Amino acid sequence: MKNIKYLVIGALVAMSLTSCDKDTEGLTDITYYPVITLEGGDVAVPVGQDYVDPGYTADLGGEDVTNQVVVTTDFNKNEIGLYSVSYTVTNPDGFSATETRNVFVYDPSVTLDISGTYDTDMEASMYQQARTYADRAAYYGNTTQCTGITFTQLLPGMFYVNDIFGGWYEQIRGYGARYAMTAYVSVDNDGNIELLDSYIAGWGDGIDYLDDGVYADGTITYSLCYAGQIYMDLVLNRVGD
Repeated sequence: MKNIKYLVIGALVAMSLTSCDKDTEGLTDITYYPVITLEGGDVAVPVGQDYVDPGYTADLGGEDVTNQVVVTTDFNKNEIGLYSVSYTVTNPDGFSATETRNVFVYDPSVTLDISGTYDTDMEASMYQQARTYADRAAYYGNTTQCTGITFTQLLPGMFYVNDIFGGWYEQIRGYGARYAMTAYVSVDNDGNIELLDSYIAGWGDGIDYLDDGVYADGTITYSLCYAGQIYMDLVLNRVGD
């Protein structure tokens, strides 16, 4: 019995060593994962001017590998928008690290300020171009008045929105804060609003497009499409106007 026991233990050890060798084949004895550190944060660039990187460093197990970082960007200095700069470095075993910086290209001549807190006009805002927000709220068994939609100015003519859906998923459907569609938008001095970027954490995506965005006399209107099949026409009224 003792001999059998020892044979079984020996076989298990051999299998373990074989499995370990197979899983680590081609890898170094110790793998250090690269770490990228960005200097500064997001960058704002007046339209027409060049982007100047604030700097970055990369470390691999105590070794400076900054010169191995690959930098990519979609930056266009001649067009107002939100762009990204990505920094990637890969270690000898093929493991990568990536960091990303936002770059805002803005128009410093824009003086129109649409910042503030807005309430959704429940009777004028439409879901699927057929039912009002008020109708849909009632359908889901509540009398929700969507409130607290904020536009925060980041730069001249550039704003962060806490829920471009006007409270649809977060408030009417009651899904919670992860289902508010955050967004960045730009506005010109005539009140025309353009979508720069959007993101809903709950599903990890953004809206397809935003059309006919306009600000006038404390009211914001626009149409949007989400997931290729959901259409909304929003009317937001600034609180206090």
